[in-house]
Amino acid sequence: MIVGRPNVGKSTLFNRLTGTRRAIVTNEPGITRDRIYGKAEWRGRVLEVVDTGGIIPDNKALIPTEILRQARVAIGNAALLVLVVDSSAGLTPLDQELARLLRTTGRPFVVAANKVDSALQETNASVFYSLGVPVFPIAAEHGTGVDDLLDAALEQIKGHDAEAQPEEKKPVEIAIIGRPNVGKSTLLNRLAGEERSIVSPIPGTTMDSVDTDVVHQGRTYRFVDTAGIRRKGKTNLVAEKLSVVMARRGLERADVAILAVDGEQGVTQGDATIASYAEQSGRSVIIVVNKWDLAVEAAQQAADEAAKTAKGKAKRAEDAKPPRREIDKGQLLFEYEKMVKDKFKFLGYAPIVFLSAKTGERAQKLYPLIDEVAAARLRKIPTPELNRWLKEEVDLGRASNPKARPVRIYYITQAKVAPPVFLLFTNQKKPLHFGFERFLENQLRAKWDFLGTPVRFIQRLKKRGDKTSSSE
Repeated sequence: MIVGRPNVGKSTLFNRLTGTRRAIVTNEPGITRDRIYGKAEWRGRVLEVVDTGGIIPDNKALIPTEILRQARVAIGNAALLVLVVDSSAGLTPLDQELARLLRTTGRPFVVAANKVDSALQETNASVFYSLGVPVFPIAAEHGTGVDDLLDAALEQIKGHDAEAQPEEKKPVEIAIIGRPNVGKSTLLNRLAGEERSIVSPIPGTTMDSVDTDVVHQGRTYRFVDTAGIRRKGKTNLVAEKLSVVMARRGLERADVAILAVDGEQGVTQGDATIASYAEQSGRSVIIVVNKWDLAVEAAQQAADEAAKTAKGKAKRAEDAKPPRREIDKGQLLFEYEKMVKDKFKFLGYAPIVFLSAKTGERAQKLYPLIDEVAAARLRKIPTPELNRWLKEEVDLGRASNPKARPVRIYYITQAKVAPPVFLLFTNQKKPLHFGFERFLENQLRAKWDFLGTPVRFIQRLKKRGDKTSSSE
């Protein structure tokens, strides 16, 4: 596990060890806040690497305190601690305090003296031997000295043989996306059953995309808690701009996107923009209306206020106290769902779940829904079955423009999955009209279950001599 004070190069070392660009690296301190997990393979063994936020033990502010608490959780599970220090800055009081803190854990730890870019600078690392633990001069950015650090790690911990590992079924990857402060990290923690992401009322707390593997009823799910996506004009720090890029990247590698919407605030233009990112990327989508308990409470308060106003207008007696009229929660849910569908017309295939990540109400409905959506994404329809359906059950005349040349589809086959892509051989040189494609998609969804997943069509003009036909 990698620990250290802010801005000493922990995330650079994490990226070097894991061979990825998972953690955001900038000159701005305090970017990594949650724990980020990755794997390093070295000499035929696999090691789990954990990157933590910059630790400031005595800082009482909310986010630094949460970073320290997150680090303590990770320390409890770590086999080896790597204290990263900045060799060019020398041994600071905060480095000494962190070394004392790590010593009290009882876990073995070493010091990685970072930013030693040449042999001449190795003397800068000598001051850290006073901490009484092994010191490894490294340059995380270039990889110098990292091999010695990994060798020491193998001596301390028992990695798993990379070749001997059983072949695991690929986990379902789910990106949790949405505007800042809609409850994405709270939802991740609820689904994981533990606090894996920092939760605070401060928008933008999550900056990195945080991967969390959760095993639920024997199946592995990899949740990616992304940074809140906001408009470019609303981002100031370089890290905030990078976090939006990382969130988009996290979305691109996911199978399913959970679009979290604040039920108390309702659907905003920002939500619609983020939803369009998911649709354009070809991810399957589940819309989660979070904070549903607060939305119901707000609706009840509005009903109570309306009742008071009506009472005043009627000039009822002051001592008359009519019983409180409870709102119809079922009707409220129905009307809210209709509103969400109206705002997200281009995501008409996406199921909607109303829940409260904070209380856990209805949260467990997500797992079976994720399974269903992930299965639909990989559904492959045999070509003969598709063409039989097209010939016997689809009336193309209903979708054709009477004044235009009638559309004929000679042959249809499914070219890809994830998402499903269908290849159409037609008599049309021009692209099919949007309305015609929508009709065909609706007919396809009515026949086969493609819940939550987009469907794409590719059109080809049938050439003379082409033997493909609907009879095949």
